[in-house]
Amino acid sequence: MTTELRTLRAAEWDGWYGKLERAFGGVAEAPEERGLYRDLTEVDRSIGVWDGPEVVGTAGAFSFRMTVPGGAQLPAAGVTMVSVQPTHRRQGLLTEMMRQQLADVRRREEPLAVLTASEPVIYGRFGYGMATRQATLRVETKRVALTLPDGTDGVRLRLVPLAEAVADCERVYAAVAAERPGMLARQPGWERLPLLDPPADREGAGELLCVLAEVAGEVRGYARYAVKAEWSSRGPDGSVKLRDIEALDPVVRAALWRYLLDIDLTSALVSHNRPVDEPLLSMVSDLRRCELRVRDGLFLRPVEVGAALSGRTYAAPVDVVLDVEDTFCPWNQGRWRLSGDAKGASCERTTDAADLALSVRELGAAYLGDTRLSALAAAGRVRELRPGALAEASGAFGSDVAPWLPHGF
Repeated sequence: MTTELRTLRAAEWDGWYGKLERAFGGVAEAPEERGLYRDLTEVDRSIGVWDGPEVVGTAGAFSFRMTVPGGAQLPAAGVTMVSVQPTHRRQGLLTEMMRQQLADVRRREEPLAVLTASEPVIYGRFGYGMATRQATLRVETKRVALTLPDGTDGVRLRLVPLAEAVADCERVYAAVAAERPGMLARQPGWERLPLLDPPADREGAGELLCVLAEVAGEVRGYARYAVKAEWSSRGPDGSVKLRDIEALDPVVRAALWRYLLDIDLTSALVSHNRPVDEPLLSMVSDLRRCELRVRDGLFLRPVEVGAALSGRTYAAPVDVVLDVEDTFCPWNQGRWRLSGDAKGASCERTTDAADLALSVRELGAAYLGDTRLSALAAAGRVRELRPGALAEASGAFGSDVAPWLPHGF
């Protein structure tokens, strides 16, 4: 087999993307979704493998900025649109694309690469570790009550057409994203993603709606949702399908949740992606009525260990030498001294004796503060070489706010 791995040309996008759709089951996306991704595709960051005239592999990346512990927003490559045609599996094409892509990320001086995985088992061998989780909720709204903070009744709620609410929603989102690790600063064009609402994808629900929450004339929160009307022998039994909800303070957040859980003719609220520290879980009277499930969210890989670790802050003072294994990106291999605290950090090459030994995959899993280094050590994935070093590093890497990715890419 003779194949060619190269950068995509703009005129080839339709055929390239069509092969991606085929690899994911052959169902074509709705025109508005396909059009959005055509506009968002960074052609110079998109690669493919050609076998003669046929595209047999695809991979791309978006230029993101991601919030990390401490509030900095670091450049991060959002790995996306990865596929290999079934006729060309197990021939090393994915490895070739991942290797070229990470080399390109390094050339662009992006210290991090991130992705969401259709099959998580695929990406561990390329150094990606599970860095965030997401919660799925199904709340039995007629069987829970909420504990509400003072001032909730003073919040004004308005239903506003989606397009008219975009600017206000994006302003709120930007403020929230700056505070939570794992969230992405919205680049131009990405504000269209949460507005996608093709009728074929509604699964019986109505059109997407937007409610704005105001205090003293200022928009301080929003929720986007749809209602699925259903009836049983007992009467109305519909459900609220929550797309997203963000708020700048607890009072506004409480007002939005109360509104969503009290919509007429519904008995359930379903959300497929909320942070694992979702405040609603501390507001409900009966957690058992929330049917909480947790799954993987964002996978992260340090591309430049030094820049990645020095780009965030640490919850407690830390001074440890990490012996990092990274055979896929050998420039990271070896010992690094990490010194930092809540004000800043440095991470430099060193010849000093190592305190902890781990692979770049474990480093990626712990980077945003969701996965504890101590938990990875208990699973045999991190080795403590100096007594006390594990507790020191594990506490320092933690994040008071659970990292979270609110949408895929």
